[in-house]
Amino acid sequence: MKMPVRRMLLAVVVLLGCLLIGACAYVQHPKFGKFPEGDHLRIVEASPNYADGEFRNLIPTPMFTDDRSFASVLLSNLFTGSERPRPSAPIPTVKTDLKALDPGRDTVIWLGHSSYFVQLAGKRVLIDPVFSVEAAPVPYANRAFDGTSLYTAEDMPDIDYLLLTHDHWDHLDHPSVTALEPKVRTVVGGLGMGAYFEPWGYAREKIHEADWFTSLELDNGFTVHVLPARHYSRRLLTRNKTLWTGYALETPARRMFFSGDSGYGPHFAEIGRRFGPFDLAVLDGGQYDRRWAHIHMFPEEAAQAAEDLLAVALLPGHVGRFTIAKHAWDEPFKRITAASDGRPYRLLTPLIGEPVFLGETDQRFSRWWEGIE
Repeated sequence: MKMPVRRMLLAVVVLLGCLLIGACAYVQHPKFGKFPEGDHLRIVEASPNYADGEFRNLIPTPMFTDDRSFASVLLSNLFTGSERPRPSAPIPTVKTDLKALDPGRDTVIWLGHSSYFVQLAGKRVLIDPVFSVEAAPVPYANRAFDGTSLYTAEDMPDIDYLLLTHDHWDHLDHPSVTALEPKVRTVVGGLGMGAYFEPWGYAREKIHEADWFTSLELDNGFTVHVLPARHYSRRLLTRNKTLWTGYALETPARRMFFSGDSGYGPHFAEIGRRFGPFDLAVLDGGQYDRRWAHIHMFPEEAAQAAEDLLAVALLPGHVGRFTIAKHAWDEPFKRITAASDGRPYRLLTPLIGEPVFLGETDQRFSRWWEGIE
């Protein structure tokens, strides 16, 4: 009896060893990126928002509430079901030809989740493009809703500014970013983000990294303000080695704000005072959970943040393509609609791919999620 047991144990050890070797080899894939080092690291370490080897939020921001651990949340997710995490049928969409847009017409097109194409003052801006069907390091871990993967890098016109808010898989997509490189003139990201883009084939002179409350005048009359978010960064296991950001885009005629992933906090009111009012605020309003209440906004908080920012219009984001939280896929749309009633801003709910024309207050959008289970 002892020999079969020993052989079984040996087989288990060999199998575990093979799995470990395979995992170590897999995480060497370029999509995982690298941490800042050399000149990148020296710039990072000089930031007032960096201490003890990592970036910090402006106010205390534990990842999980009630002293929960990552392991406990992961186990809870594995053994707790979700009610309607995905739509039962493809959601309605419109595929606008981005190359055919009138360059003189300021336009925003939601590409799903937190990806946006922006045409502003004749410049073309792409924010957090994720064209892949998966928003995770392994297949089938976070698959896009059916029918929402409309666009590819080939559909994009030449891009003046590629803006990245942080390094999570549903915002920084290696296949999308590498395919876009020949079309991109300039990359803008938080401190440390260049450590991803240089190994992925982007020339260093294309990349602008900046700290919070840094203003980059990239063209005459076109300014990108790199602004705080209340969140975190992590590509694999180590957290907060690169800076997470929001952005304000400013021209003589328009001001727009994109929150990136962010929990609610006093930074919204400060940004409103310093850079508002905004013609449009695009705010994180999905994938929320009481267990991580500090790092994503509930829809009601997004409504308040829009007021803090002195926004004329609100476009809810972080919704409509991927499921990360336990709420129903359409709950964020229902809650932000209710929370926006009586507020001083206009709520915009376009289809994925449907143009929003800035300054055209008579443009109307449907409650397209209604009637879809």
